[in-house]
Amino acid sequence: MRGFSRSLSEKDRRRYAAAEALQRGHGGIGSVCRELGLSFKTVARGIRELDDPRALARPSIRQPGAGRKRVVETRPGIHEAFLGVLKEHTAGSPMDERVKWTNLRRAQIAERLIGVGHKVSVTVVDQLLTRHDYRKRKALKSIPGGVSKHRNEQFLNIARLIQEQHAAGNPVLSMDTKKKEHIGNLYRDGTLYTRETIRTFDHDFPSLAEGVIIPHALYDLFQNKGYVVLGTSHDTSELACDSVRSWWTQYGRTLYPDADAILLLCDCGGSNNARHYIFKQDLQNLADELGIAIRVAHYPPYTSKYNPIEHRLFPHLTRACQGVIFTSVPLVQELMQKASTKRGLEVFVQITDKVYHTKRKASNEFRENMPIRRDELLPQWNYTAIPNPSIQA
Repeated sequence: MRGFSRSLSEKDRRRYAAAEALQRGHGGIGSVCRELGLSFKTVARGIRELDDPRALARPSIRQPGAGRKRVVETRPGIHEAFLGVLKEHTAGSPMDERVKWTNLRRAQIAERLIGVGHKVSVTVVDQLLTRHDYRKRKALKSIPGGVSKHRNEQFLNIARLIQEQHAAGNPVLSMDTKKKEHIGNLYRDGTLYTRETIRTFDHDFPSLAEGVIIPHALYDLFQNKGYVVLGTSHDTSELACDSVRSWWTQYGRTLYPDADAILLLCDCGGSNNARHYIFKQDLQNLADELGIAIRVAHYPPYTSKYNPIEHRLFPHLTRACQGVIFTSVPLVQELMQKASTKRGLEVFVQITDKVYHTKRKASNEFRENMPIRRDELLPQWNYTAIPNPSIQA
């Protein structure tokens, strides 16, 4: 309807809108205005013309260029005055001279223009901002904090490993810890449909919290399933390995009965830090216990946002919990389990009250005789924990 109305002349457009509004009955004018982008006065005028035989017989149509001209097109010096007002309140990016911004609001710009002799409204200010390519934008986090020397090599290697493991019938899991949350009557971002106002503490100090939640998660790339363990202690390598153990014993061995290895895609820091011996020691103990090889591929530094779990699972968990005050751990579990997508994402959540101790150190024996098998290509990021046959026996 909007496309058709725009093809009509001004006179025919308002009469077409008037006919549509009359046909719809009560509330028709408002709905037509919204659909065609016309004002109430325009449609009302069209209705009057439909009732006036003389108006219907009048053939005149406004000529191109007729009508009142915009101030930004006719008033001399308006653009120079506008740029002069912005001059003292404009900053720019030191990396790109084309990127500029102003800290003035529209009403403030209008006041300053009035002060230099140009009486304008905020509507005219909007037109001036658009004419000079000022638009309301927010900063985009897209510049990496650093550059890894072998970034591209590792990305190609990860892509190869994913295809190889999937072809072999082995699971490929993306692993990471989501943002820590506090339990208690503390403010959380987001809105909800409620019948009464939700009131929380006016500050979100950790001292006001009743506890903490650490969501450690695994995402199965090819099953499109998320597995979350809600820890209530600390984010440690032991929690990361317990999360993998829980997944394998409850789901993995059933979903992948013929698997001989698990591929974990991890960041380089956090509880699964690529440089920490304690993570490798806990990983080796887990491989010995489960009797299956655990292969690890770390994303290079400054590239954690490319870890699949960051955009295939975490945003949906955030949306499922948006605006809800976390009054208990079971409530968080209930909310996260409801996260889903049109492509069939399923999320399984469990709670662990196990206390995880920080500042644990790997044993000297493990450091000296580490059985972890490193790859020839980028060994600092790619390695495998092979189960010890003697322990399995």
